[in-house]
Amino acid sequence: MLALRLVRGSHPLVQLRRLLVAAAAAGSGFLLLYVLAGATAGADGSFPRLLWALVPLAATVHLALAVARTDPATRPREGMDAAGLGPVTLSLVAAVSTAVACTLGSVVALAVFLHLRGDVSGLPFDGAGARMLHAEQPLPVAAALTLLALTPLAASLATALALRPRPARDGLTPQSGVPWGVAITACGLAVLAYAGPGGPAVPAGWTLIAVGLALAGPGLAYACGTLVQLARPGALRLLAGRALQEEAPRLGRPLGVLCAIGAAAVVALRGPALAPLGPLTGPAALLVALCAAATLFTSTLEARHDRSAARAALLDLGAPGTVLRTAATLRAGALLAGCAPLVWGVAQLTSLALTR
Repeated sequence: MLALRLVRGSHPLVQLRRLLVAAAAAGSGFLLLYVLAGATAGADGSFPRLLWALVPLAATVHLALAVARTDPATRPREGMDAAGLGPVTLSLVAAVSTAVACTLGSVVALAVFLHLRGDVSGLPFDGAGARMLHAEQPLPVAAALTLLALTPLAASLATALALRPRPARDGLTPQSGVPWGVAITACGLAVLAYAGPGGPAVPAGWTLIAVGLALAGPGLAYACGTLVQLARPGALRLLAGRALQEEAPRLGRPLGVLCAIGAAAVVALRGPALAPLGPLTGPAALLVALCAAATLFTSTLEARHDRSAARAALLDLGAPGTVLRTAATLRAGALLAGCAPLVWGVAQLTSLALTR
């Protein structure tokens, strides 16, 4: 009940972020139901389609975790321990809030799916949706509910594990994950080379590449901050570079995932047209890209909130607002300059792997 009251009484911007999670959960749930309908109709390649449908689900979970991190209701506050709201309880509250948003999306996905099949009332779009969703075959209720429960369960579990109280680990820097990220990315390229362009292991290869770039992302962002401060920097470049280095652990991982999606887009534009999810391949790719962009934007908002005290101090010292905006633009330009070669290089290596 506490989690539901906190959800209901949140700021409209927080509610908007939760609605984004619900919309992403609805999209991923609809894709899972679409794969299930194809499997019941005996369509070939149902298992590879299921693997591809898990990619939007993973992007949805990633977005839900980023939104939970920025939720003000889950931030520790003074005096909340005495009321029984310690770090463990707050992590559970965040998990329940995430589950509520994702469950809402799954319910919407089921309602839209049944409506397009004509199971609720009539056949919209002259029956085109019914043909695509194989309305002539009965839908297994237990299997549909199981697939729809995947997103809420995975998102809430990931939120509870990520926000649980953990002891501080000394000696870790943003560059610590770079060797592991390079190694996992290389494993993903090897899987793609082994699977070939249309192999069932292609989604696993791309997943490994995304995980590897996510691990290497903080090191990349930290390196971009270092490059901004090279060659006798002034106050503006020092401000931008130091801020980027501090934000690297938070922005690096969603930035790495977005780089993986960019590389996949470059490869798709160069190579032959692939449709692993049939007519829903385009909407699924758009859903993944939007989730990654929303995750990066949410992480940026979290970094801005954590930097609010420093910004207020600079303004009190007489720093003009244009300096802060210019520093933010410089940080964005540095990240773009660092990510563009990475996206191009990963796309080139992936194209070579797929053509072997």
